[in-house]
Amino acid sequence: MLQVVTANRLVEGDVVYLTEGGQWSERLGDACRADDKQKADALMETAEQAVAAQLVVAPYAIDVTTENGTVRALQYREQIRASGPTIRTDLGKQAAQG
Repeated sequence: MLQVVTANRLVEGDVVYLTEGGQWSERLGDACRADDKQKADALMETAEQAVAAQLVVAPYAIDVTTENGTVRALQYREQIRASGPTIRTDLGKQAAQG
């Protein structure tokens, strides 16, 4: 099972994903993917350092899959977090995709 680490950016509360270089991106596709427990634990360690530096809050790992080269969250809640509000599709990340 593939996992990525997500959190919320402390300053504005945006949903973010931990990248390979230890940075935070608003795009799920930029996230570093862990395919074993050791790598997932290492990603969480990096995320906890970002919490200590007051960059993000509440990091946790989510299950993802890759379909045709696109990373997709498996849980519906995480799909919503990745794309933005469901009530106004003219706002949020989904508006930029249209």
